[in-house]
Amino acid sequence: MSDAAEPAVLTERRDGVLVITINRPEVRNAVNGAVAQGIAEALDTLDAEQDLQLGILTGAGGFFCAGMDLGAFVRGESPWFGDRGFAGIAQRSARKPLIAAIEGFAVAGGFEVALACDLIVAAEGAKLGIPEAKRSLVAAGGALLHLPKRMPYHAVMELALTGDPWPAERFHALGVVNRLAAPGSAVDEALALAAAIVRNGPLALAASKEIVQRQFDWSAAEQWAKQGEIAGPVMTSADAKEGASAFKEKRDPVWQGK
Repeated sequence: MSDAAEPAVLTERRDGVLVITINRPEVRNAVNGAVAQGIAEALDTLDAEQDLQLGILTGAGGFFCAGMDLGAFVRGESPWFGDRGFAGIAQRSARKPLIAAIEGFAVAGGFEVALACDLIVAAEGAKLGIPEAKRSLVAAGGALLHLPKRMPYHAVMELALTGDPWPAERFHALGVVNRLAAPGSAVDEALALAAAIVRNGPLALAASKEIVQRQFDWSAAEQWAKQGEIAGPVMTSADAKEGASAFKEKRDPVWQGK
């Protein structure tokens, strides 16, 4: 069990990456008020600090997250935090890219936390699912909103209506999980994926994420204009000129984030 004095959420900086760890293994990293606040504050740090380009969200103790801490909820603790919503992430994630690194399982609200991230790395054999219907509850933390955009209709319905978890391998085949990792190495695999991302221009990363996420709300008539509003400042930035110069001069670019 973790020391009660330890923070519910730990952070570590690693070469431009902020590793965020839910640190309540004694309750399978269930989300209480402290976890929601800790994740929200970590995302605030990620978005605010220029030397951080990407976040990795994971769990301590060999598993990701079991969802809402029902005991804490009964005691009056809220697993929502500000406008970020459930677990400090479900309704408003980070502006910068996020990778979920899953060991063991990510179920119920825990899976919804993972779905609030932009990429998912999962250990082979990890179980992912939304079992809420088994308790006459609804997966209202984002799963029923995100999954229909990422999986075939009938697959989403099976997952939601049976409540049965699926192995990471099935989600990988459906494209929901980006990479599979050997058990115990999900964070290492996520760091390898992060290394391929953080070398790119930070303005381009944030703009690309925003366009991909927001385009579902744009009509065909407005999508090019809306994309231009986001991409235009990046295309005329100092970093864009630096990227072109570095390519021409066969050297690594030096990004300034402006």
